[in-house]
Amino acid sequence: MSKMSGQSLNDRLMAARHTIAGQGLARVVCKATTEEVIGPKKKHLDYLLHCTNEPNVSIPQLANLLIERAQNTNWVVVFKSLVTVHHLMCYGNERFTQYLASSNCTFQLGTFVDKTGVQAGFDMSTFIRRYAKYLTEKAVSYRTVAFDFCKVKRGKEDGTLRTMPTDKLLKTVPALQSQLDALLEFDCTANDLTNGVISSAFMLLFRDLIRLFACYNDGIINLLEKYFDMNKKHCREALDIYKKFLIRMDRVAEFLKVAETVGIDKGDIPDLTKAPSSLLDALEQHLAALEG
Repeated sequence: MSKMSGQSLNDRLMAARHTIAGQGLARVVCKATTEEVIGPKKKHLDYLLHCTNEPNVSIPQLANLLIERAQNTNWVVVFKSLVTVHHLMCYGNERFTQYLASSNCTFQLGTFVDKTGVQAGFDMSTFIRRYAKYLTEKAVSYRTVAFDFCKVKRGKEDGTLRTMPTDKLLKTVPALQSQLDALLEFDCTANDLTNGVISSAFMLLFRDLIRLFACYNDGIINLLEKYFDMNKKHCREALDIYKKFLIRMDRVAEFLKVAETVGIDKGDIPDLTKAPSSLLDALEQHLAALEG
């Protein structure tokens, strides 16, 4: 019944049903996640953002409505539901992310395959599975460290990871690494960004990546500053973290190349200057000396 563009009859019926029931929230969730092949509309996202700050709005109801929409068989509806969830995690009240983290809910899209029978649906299904995995990982890392890596203070003076004590830092950076890995696994090329839905997902992922990487950098600088005063066990862990960081630098650079290709302003793309390899040698020699 559904058409490729514009709202389908299904979309209209769903919205009408919610109007009759007077469920404003459910209606807007449906409107944000129609079968129209464009990213969720700003006015619907703004309304839902506003809802996350309203004390009388049930955050579990809002989250569950979106998770329910993500169980649809149409790739467009599923992808737009995930983009909407991501948007609310980025810009909404933290209560939304807290709920996703505490309720341990997953999107259960690990085996998602579009049922509309169009080629685009087949192509997009891979990215939907990866995107759902990333959003789940974003919630898991919030549950692990009790803050959002994309929202914490960064920088020399009072950056959260820049000023963190050693014990806590060695537990926190691996959680950040897991979230970053899940983001990089989205792994799209500029040629994959063929419609407004995947493009809006990519922009939110780019936004997260910039913030995650800045946090990661803070954590690594902090580790390196403390490294030569650490005990042997901590040194071993820190060296392992630093080696993983070097590998991820290359993967982040790949992602940023795609961002540049699709016309994201160069000024928004961080410069990834590599530390000299002599630094790694010095760290390894220090650990070898400790291990005698």
